[in-house]
Amino acid sequence: MKPTGPWRPRPGAPLPRATRVGLILLTLLTGCSADTSDLDAYFTEVKARKSTDIDAVPQMRPYERFAYVPAGRRSPFDNPETEMARQLPNNGLSPDLRRARQPLEEFPIDALSLLGMLGYGDKRWGLVRTADGVVHRVAVGQYLGRNNGRVIAISEREIRLKEIVPDGLGGWMQRDAAIALSE
Repeated sequence: MKPTGPWRPRPGAPLPRATRVGLILLTLLTGCSADTSDLDAYFTEVKARKSTDIDAVPQMRPYERFAYVPAGRRSPFDNPETEMARQLPNNGLSPDLRRARQPLEEFPIDALSLLGMLGYGDKRWGLVRTADGVVHRVAVGQYLGRNNGRVIAISEREIRLKEIVPDGLGGWMQRDAAIALSE
């Protein structure tokens, strides 16, 4: 039995490949027929702008050759700060790396906050909260912070520390630090 009307695919059957390609090309070509008057106006405006002159390339000075004569001079490859550190007397200050580290030395000073002070008689303790919310009791002589900070005094308003930090020249120096009462 022959079909009498135009050919139609069975319902649910895929379209032939040529038909699919044709539909895709037709869809793409319909997108290319948009109005381009705004683009033409922009090109006209850009072409109408006055052009400016470009500055000339500056002339480079010719390379001047330098002959390095090492007589009486330091090596250009040595760090002068390292040489100065070798000449400076060692002040004997350095952190005790053999002592056991205390729990509050894991936190930087700015991550610790003073909540208050406890004490009776001449004994005082500071209540310090760490960044993770744990409250610790601190006494004079304990260490705080990452720079070997040792507690030297506890008052109602602050905990004072002496830190031992690198001086940048291969040695160590002391620095004062404090943790103030949180408001």
